[in-house]
Amino acid sequence: SRHHRILIPSCPFHRGGEEEILPGLFLGPYSSAMKSKLPILQKHGITHVICIRQNIEANFIKPNFQQLFRYLVLDIADNPIENIIRFFPMQLSLFSGKVLVHGNAGISRSAALVIAYIMETFGVKYRDAFTYVQERRFCINPNAGFVHQLQEYEAIYLAKLTIQMMSPRQLERSLSVTAGSLKRTHEEDEEIGNLPAAAQNG
Repeated sequence: SRHHRILIPSCPFHRGGEEEILPGLFLGPYSSAMKSKLPILQKHGITHVICIRQNIEANFIKPNFQQLFRYLVLDIADNPIENIIRFFPMQLSLFSGKVLVHGNAGISRSAALVIAYIMETFGVKYRDAFTYVQERRFCINPNAGFVHQLQEYEAIYLAKLTIQMMSPRQLERSLSVTAGSLKRTHEEDEEIGNLPAAAQNG
């Protein structure tokens, strides 16, 4: 069943392969970016590599082709308490050529960044972006902390998208309504503050 496949994935990672998530956007494990894989990377036309690792992984997860590709190395631990949301805007700036995003296994950290990119680029919610990526690389499994941050990011970028889509007049009206609401709340608070203690506790 699909649920069983998520729990016990038969993943392209076990073949050491990267998957094309969008045209020109590949997600995979470190094994897809090793020196022996240069002909495959060149065949795909890779121009950029986002390499995700934490300091203790630097000895075995390396940018192997710095003369050939533009690299962005991100120091991110696959840990539920890691703040990955801070990297979402930074990694978006690199998606101008053909990009390979990899961590160690291509399952948690790198998948979270690709999901965030799809969420913001296409204006979709976390669940839809997750499903889209999983259909192309079905072993993805961002840790619980990353999932929570992606869900938080959903509210942030959807609010930003709404503001961007508003005409200047709509935006002015919306800000005016918000300001009026805040003013009323402040006035109500002052009125409550002026009531006798017995009335406030009523």
